[in-house]
Amino acid sequence: MEKIKHIIEASIRTKEQILEDAGLLSVIDKVVQVVTEAFRNGYRVYFCGNGGSAADAQHLAAEFSGRFYTDRKALPAEALHCNSSYLTAVANDYSYEVIYSRLIDGIGQKGDVLIGLSTSGNSKNIVKAFETAREKGLITIGFTGSKGGEMKALSDYLINIPSNDTPRIQESHITVGHIICQLVEENYFSTGKG
Repeated sequence: MEKIKHIIEASIRTKEQILEDAGLLSVIDKVVQVVTEAFRNGYRVYFCGNGGSAADAQHLAAEFSGRFYTDRKALPAEALHCNSSYLTAVANDYSYEVIYSRLIDGIGQKGDVLIGLSTSGNSKNIVKAFETAREKGLITIGFTGSKGGEMKALSDYLINIPSNDTPRIQESHITVGHIICQLVEENYFSTGKG
């Protein structure tokens, strides 16, 4: 029982640190504006991650392309790992490190947004995707742990959760992701666009 309480308390502490970090809250607010504007201007939002972060990427993409709170039209958002034929072919024929960069090179357009989730910030396939995205003029948003890793220098906006504990980081990624989804949905559809 004490171990369960300790884990819950650690999760709460991480979220309290986010709540107390005015700089991080400001970045989250800016990301809401950036994603809203991208959708308003007809651009797409792509998500990528590995393992649990891939599941989170898919989850957040579905909140936009499906719905969050509001019964409304779909927004153009997609998780890049969902085509298993593409993923396995490119990983086999080239390398796992280029699975996302190759796809961004093929479908990413200037003005689109790429959101990468990596607890370390050092996932090679996401780093390479961010490099390609920046070359093509996409906006890059990194969801990482406290240090930001290699993604820090490649992120136009960095949401670096103040933790080095993977489960606590991933829990906070979903919390922040849900905040962004809710506020983007409210902002976008309050303008009569939907």
